Amino acid sequence: MKNYWFSLSDKIRFLLVGGFNAGVSYLIYSAICLILGEHFYQIALASAWAISSVVSFTTQKFLVFQGNGNWKKEYLKCCTTWFFSYLINAGLLEIFVKLLHINVFVAQIVATLTAAIFTYVLFKKFAFRVKA
Repeated sequence: MKNYWFSLSDKIRFLLVGGFNAGVSYLIYSAICLILGEHFYQIALASAWAISSVVSFTTQKFLVFQGNGNWKKEYLKCCTTWFFSYLINAGLLEIFVKLLHINVFVAQIVATLTAAIFTYVLFKKFAFRVKA
């Protein structure tokens, strides 16, 4: 199974694992929005990203990029990547909700998909880059 999994391109692995991670993050986001109220969507977003970062780091490191470097350095690089990805997501979410009047649940799905492209590139080229 392991040989088959890693025979897939990293783009496919990222899509599958990223989909799982996005699902976890979205469930956390939705739960917080439902508990606190939809008008706290930015707090829900920040909380979801903070909580799901550990799951995402672990799955990306071992299941997508086969990282074998120093986990502390890689985690710090991931946090840097997530910071920029978070800013993109939060900005898009704000535009979708405030300017386009899209429901906070739908807006977060669209914002996450858009930020995922940026995240993939930074993970591949920065956080889990293998030096030649």
